[in-house]
Amino acid sequence: MSVKQLVRNCVLKIKPYKPGKPIEELKREFNLRDIRKMASNENALGASAKAVAAIKKHLADINRYPDGECFYLKKALAKKYGLKVESLIIGNGSDEIINLAVRAFINKGDEVVIAEPTFLIYKLAATLADAKVIAVPLKAYRYDLAAIKSKITNRTKLVFIANPDNPTGSYVTRDEIESFLRGLPKQVIVFFDEAYYEYVESEDYPNTMKYLGRGHIIVSRSFSKIYGMAGLRIGWATASREIIEYLNSVREPFNVNRLAQVAATAALDDKKHVERSKKMVRIGRKFLCEEFNKLNLFYVRSVTNFILVNLGGKAGFIYSRLLGKGIIVREMSDWGLSNFIRVTIGTMPENRLFLKELKKIMFELKKGV
Repeated sequence: MSVKQLVRNCVLKIKPYKPGKPIEELKREFNLRDIRKMASNENALGASAKAVAAIKKHLADINRYPDGECFYLKKALAKKYGLKVESLIIGNGSDEIINLAVRAFINKGDEVVIAEPTFLIYKLAATLADAKVIAVPLKAYRYDLAAIKSKITNRTKLVFIANPDNPTGSYVTRDEIESFLRGLPKQVIVFFDEAYYEYVESEDYPNTMKYLGRGHIIVSRSFSKIYGMAGLRIGWATASREIIEYLNSVREPFNVNRLAQVAATAALDDKKHVERSKKMVRIGRKFLCEEFNKLNLFYVRSVTNFILVNLGGKAGFIYSRLLGKGIIVREMSDWGLSNFIRVTIGTMPENRLFLKELKKIMFELKKGV
């Protein structure tokens, strides 16, 4: 009997998640030293100095298991957001919390409703649970919550809403969310994935935490993005005490490492780093959008630290050429967006270098070089 015959049927259905190309891999492939990674929506300013200092202070403690409850981080989050400690869960990245929600609540054949395209982990997690995934197309590169609501049946258990969305960078408004939640069937859990929440400055962006008492709501956020701690893998979520208890029941005992916990706790107190990061993205996003306009390139209006831009049928070629120049952006074929790339907003020197090389490649294509 072959190994394939032994594998679970649901595993055979999945396409493994392919992350943005690592810097180390590009160094090996092209023998390059100077590389700019603008692919994975990381913070180009890095982690806060307070987080780094906390890590250094606790390096000698790594022989000890971490606090399985992440008590001090939960306490800091509860204070910052006005929440109760028992309404919080900490994950090994917010990806883990997505998987915990599926593991805790989804039975074989339950329906999980997602948008398409959106964050790929939703479909991956649901498929591994033998759920029936209902994918609803975006409308003008935005979540169509009315269409999503129309697909909910008595078998629907979980709805994922990325707000802002990845890979588009678009968001849904307060009014749209309130309309969606109104009259929602009682068996439906709504999972709001707000990994890019801190970057949003739009007045009509919803405060989803105020909906926690309206039905079964989970709100998830991340330390990977604005806090610059993607390499430590730590995220968190809030929900009703009962939902949190069930998520904890399927969580690994020591899922968040000691250094991630102390770094995240320290980072929450670094308001200056957050403001510097937001300012960098605000300026860089304006610059890139203006340059894309000059090049007559279509892009999706973003409220995040990345932009989805249409390069036409040569997107794959341009992506490869940029790699050769030491610039990593995100190739989008896994989302069914083969004409697009997604570029993370970096420092201004990084943004200018990316535009300079992009223009060179586009000029060569135009001239047939």
